[in-house]
Amino acid sequence: MTMTSKLGVWLTALFAAGWAAAQSTPSCCSVPSRFGGVVAALATPPEGDAPAPAGMVWVPGGTFTMGGDDPLAREDEKPLHRVRVDGFWMDQTEVTNAQFRAFVEATGYKTLAERPVDWEELKKQAPPGAAKPPDEMLEPGSLVFTPPDHAVDLRDYSQWWTWTLGADWRHPEGPGSSIEGKDDHPVVHIAHEDALAYCKWAGRRLPTEAEWEFAARGGLEGKVNVWGDEPVDPKRANIWQGPFPHRAQVQDGFERTAPVKSFPPNGYGLYDMAGNVWEFTSDLYRTDAYARRAQALGPDGVADNPTGPKRSIDPRNPFAPVSYVQRGGSFLCNDVYCASYRPSARMAVPPDTGLSHSGFRTVLTPAMRTAQAAEHPGG
Repeated sequence: MTMTSKLGVWLTALFAAGWAAAQSTPSCCSVPSRFGGVVAALATPPEGDAPAPAGMVWVPGGTFTMGGDDPLAREDEKPLHRVRVDGFWMDQTEVTNAQFRAFVEATGYKTLAERPVDWEELKKQAPPGAAKPPDEMLEPGSLVFTPPDHAVDLRDYSQWWTWTLGADWRHPEGPGSSIEGKDDHPVVHIAHEDALAYCKWAGRRLPTEAEWEFAARGGLEGKVNVWGDEPVDPKRANIWQGPFPHRAQVQDGFERTAPVKSFPPNGYGLYDMAGNVWEFTSDLYRTDAYARRAQALGPDGVADNPTGPKRSIDPRNPFAPVSYVQRGGSFLCNDVYCASYRPSARMAVPPDTGLSHSGFRTVLTPAMRTAQAAEHPGG
């Protein structure tokens, strides 16, 4: 499975207009609680009784088994291997529209979806010799989930993803849509560089893939889901119910994004670590990242705060020079198609790609907090 890239759907749309042949890369629930009394034992943060940063919770760190081997696990989740991470603070929820708006109002930042498409960058992902498209196709836009009214070939993600001019975080379904009344929904149509810009402003960073999975598991070891081994149901997470992608049964009450904290938290007090929107990590993606790591570690080794491979390789999206890992799944995930709401599930996405279900959350380490306090004594 692979996360759909902006280029893939965009070229498909152009093919419909007679411009270029579409790619046929398969995609996973993208274009491209829950916890029944389980509470993890929380270690004391380094500052002792100092309050956590606003909106964040302390994740104590420790050693865990990373990856998946359940029947739904894909090859890039294997093999299981031992990993240790230091403690950190993590946003209790995905970054919301209100939080992102505060950043934009303070800085004047424009997301990638709000800027014209840079053909010089985009053509790096195109097959050799691809011609420049019409200028009108290079206007600002993003990829919007547009469900068909009938069953379609699930190998053709262009059947439910549409390159939409004017779609961005303020207009998630395109021109005429808005986020009015959705301040507490996760911000979407966020590309990797947009998430990094927010992090820089907020004094945070994106989690590593290992940090994200450790946090998502909430203190549970070796479980299939973030709430344990029980199967997913509409009370546990915002995912897709019904035949995908043409008939949403909305049993959980949400056809698209849900307000953060709509479902119970995990053992660390983190919300929506399964479903709602995909979340960026800082790691580059390789299909064989775990296999290479496990081979280097040996049977008894433990990876210490791994930060991912030095370069990305995704054979399913061969023209993308770089792809990053996203985690957590989204409101489009379901067992029939991808089951990526599981804590071990991984997805690759190029850095230029924002979608209707792409968001993020941030982390803060004790070292970062100490450095900030030294830089700004007295607050």
